[in-house]
Amino acid sequence: MEKFLAQYMPPDYSAHGPALDQLNAMVHWLMLILFVIWGAYFLFVLRRFRASQHPKASYTGVKSHVSSYGEIAVAVVEVILLVGFSIPMWSRWTTVPDRGKNPLEVRVVAEQFAWNIQYPGADGIFGRRDIKLVTSSNPLGLDPSDPRGKDDVVTLNQLHMQVGRPMLIHLSSKDVIHSFFLPYMRVKQDAIPGIEVAIHFTPVKEGEKDFEIACAQLCGLGHYRMRGQYAVHNKAGFDRWLAENAPQKTTAVAVTAPVPAPAAGTSPARSSIQPVS
Repeated sequence: MEKFLAQYMPPDYSAHGPALDQLNAMVHWLMLILFVIWGAYFLFVLRRFRASQHPKASYTGVKSHVSSYGEIAVAVVEVILLVGFSIPMWSRWTTVPDRGKNPLEVRVVAEQFAWNIQYPGADGIFGRRDIKLVTSSNPLGLDPSDPRGKDDVVTLNQLHMQVGRPMLIHLSSKDVIHSFFLPYMRVKQDAIPGIEVAIHFTPVKEGEKDFEIACAQLCGLGHYRMRGQYAVHNKAGFDRWLAENAPQKTTAVAVTAPVPAPAAGTSPARSSIQPVS
């Protein structure tokens, strides 16, 4: 079943992906078995209790407990899937990696219709943000007077990762509900205004071809063009990218992916150069 479903799913390039795919296959097996059993039972009942055979209604009904045993068996299997697989996986998913694993922390702030991404820079500390400072040229509202934010790197619609290093993404939204979706990483999480959600995963394969950040939640007229790209580097490649895009003195350059021209009735895309301090 897992191999069959893999034909219709994107490849898995994350450490937790195989467990999710295995659970997905188990659920499909359960649904297939139930479909066959209940379908066969339905056909049996149609023939067994057809009107030509039983012109008078029976008020006693079936006295066998076979159906009850079947329902109990289904409930047991569902409890096993829930308690034995889903809840432990949910626990691992919601427990963020500790600092000892050296996770790469990133802020992702969604808005109509772009992904704003912030890296803490060499000091490992995010600069202060203030909603009052948000402008078209400072979409994250970074405080230029905060010394901790001088080395922060800001990108638009581009996410860079390091292979084998845990990713810890702090996800939020500026306007409406969006959905941060990385198909190859088996990651999908709603970005909700006023709430910062921590999601984590570990990429296990380098590359950047066809790696797309998608919005899986209809978020407005420009939803179709809310796309980004992400790349997975080795350690040397990621360090080189971070050094090349580190702000010089007081200017941080936001590296952006090409953004399609806005459709009629939508707001224009921002400039690819974003000074943030």
